[in-house]
Amino acid sequence: MTESDSDKRARLRAASRLAAVQALYQMDLSGRGAKAVAEEFLEVRFREEGAERPIVEADEALFSDILSGVVSSQADIDKAVSQALASGWTLKRIDSTVRAILRAGAYELMRRTDVPAKVIIDQYVDVAKAFFEGPEPGFINAALDTCARAVRSDEMKAR
Repeated sequence: MTESDSDKRARLRAASRLAAVQALYQMDLSGRGAKAVAEEFLEVRFREEGAERPIVEADEALFSDILSGVVSSQADIDKAVSQALASGWTLKRIDSTVRAILRAGAYELMRRTDVPAKVIIDQYVDVAKAFFEGPEPGFINAALDTCARAVRSDEMKAR
């Protein structure tokens, strides 16, 4: 059975989201800038020199958009995420992988209105499940749902 165009597009976008979270995590821990980390992913991690196919097939435009968008809108994103967290929780207190997932998800909720909020939330919960087996995916689901209700209230009311 061959993969449909929509299934392939969904798979490539999911890989882009996972890679963007990994890149944001790497930036957070290493202090390296977005440009250097993006170049590493686009030139090294997504490709192997001499290989016929990429190591990881991804929607490179979406990856770049998420990464640059989180960096350029980080103050607004962090404010939205902080408001979505339960009382007593701060971004600094949260695990750096969870923080990267929330930032990427919040960016898409705030700026990628071409993608339904439910799809964004589901995708980042799936990303969380790739890293965590505990309560983190549920925490991310709740925080992104709260964020979506704040930044896409009309869309979320229709659910």
